[in-house]
Amino acid sequence: RPVREVLFFPSRPCCIEQLLAEAAEPGAPTRPCPCPLPSGDTALSRLVRRLLSARRSLDLCLFSFSCPQLARAVQLLHRRGVRVRLVTDSQYMGLHGSQIGRLRHAGIQVRHDQHSGYMHHKFAIVDQRMLITGSLNWTTQAIQTNRENVLVVEDAEYVKAFQDEFERIWEEYNPANYSFFP
Repeated sequence: RPVREVLFFPSRPCCIEQLLAEAAEPGAPTRPCPCPLPSGDTALSRLVRRLLSARRSLDLCLFSFSCPQLARAVQLLHRRGVRVRLVTDSQYMGLHGSQIGRLRHAGIQVRHDQHSGYMHHKFAIVDQRMLITGSLNWTTQAIQTNRENVLVVEDAEYVKAFQDEFERIWEEYNPANYSFFP
């Protein structure tokens, strides 16, 4: 049965340590997290579960990415051997709190725009079969305080359209194609 889910934010603060531990070592006994945050079913935990379902690939096209929990999930996928590619906006990747440098340092492929105007997309494609898109910037503030939405669908027609857009941008932002002098 194809996935069709809508997530609304803000999401109440929650602990996702157990989700990350289970994804890092499936079947291993989990220890309760000592943090005071509750665990449970929230928009954030559901988004993390969808991301952690990736087995082969995760393509991210994000304007702003500063949420440490989502960055940890993406890093975990990369360590598990999932091919992760990230396209982001050049002006926002260097802001205080951005997770882009951390992800790049972990070995994740990152590309960014080279021109004026924002790379303002906000979508992810899991295993070329599931699309995650909406108004949500992947920032702690957006997740915890903003009125945002995320649509998660397994629909080949929509996935293909977004995958084609991702591939087009990925190639356009290839550093080999940059023009530094007019």
